[in-house]
Amino acid sequence: MVSDTGAAARDLVRSAPVVLLGRVGLVAYGVVHLLVGALAVQVALGDRERVDKKGALQAIAERGPGVALLWVITVGLVALVVWQLAEAVWGHRGEPVGNRVLRTAVNLAEAALFGVLAWSAGSVAASGGAPSQKPSFATVVFGLPGGPLLVGLAGVGLVIGGGYAVHGGPTHAFLHELDLRGAGLNRSLLVTRVGQVGWTALGLVYGIPGVLLVVAAVRFDPAQPTGLDAGLQVVADQPYGPVVLMVLALGLVAFGVYCFFDARYRKA
Repeated sequence: MVSDTGAAARDLVRSAPVVLLGRVGLVAYGVVHLLVGALAVQVALGDRERVDKKGALQAIAERGPGVALLWVITVGLVALVVWQLAEAVWGHRGEPVGNRVLRTAVNLAEAALFGVLAWSAGSVAASGGAPSQKPSFATVVFGLPGGPLLVGLAGVGLVIGGGYAVHGGPTHAFLHELDLRGAGLNRSLLVTRVGQVGWTALGLVYGIPGVLLVVAAVRFDPAQPTGLDAGLQVVADQPYGPVVLMVLALGLVAFGVYCFFDARYRKA
């Protein structure tokens, strides 16, 4: 009975509608990073507008049927969470233990990441795109028991995740998730090159807020800016910072484009 229930659950979360919605979520994830990349270019050119994912989602909400689009993005990302959790539970069977543990950890990390973004997209949609006045992540967590330690651990987690992404770019680790059979040589090479650039830039960009979180934890300073926008502004303030930030912004755009390929070729 338990095995039958488990099989039914597995079939449900791997069903065509859930997979299709998950692919919509990957497209949405790409669109968000295209917007973050575009906003990062504005920072490089001297505009200090918020450039984190929440800011990108608000930029979507401000345009025409943007709120309705955000609800579509939310549903797609939730389906993507379900998809990744299913892969964590039922995927990678028959692989060596080490590979299975690594792939499962990646699935869980992606599920958490997509879940956070789905929550943000839903929150922005529910508010009609109005800017949020909620306190930052660091401010909230600092108020919890052991808050500085938790903030520091979150920062370390971001740094490790960023390092994994940077490593995964040159080593083509991202190709493990794709099925490029039938894509053709030229398309496969294009996906690989765009993925290399995009994943490397993604890791560098998201590692910076991780460092800022660790600094905030060490200083016991909940007012320390720790978000993605703060990280990119730190880069922009350095010598040659605007040039470096422009390169990173183009890398984020490349990652956004890669997400479209990911939506097309992700293994179901």
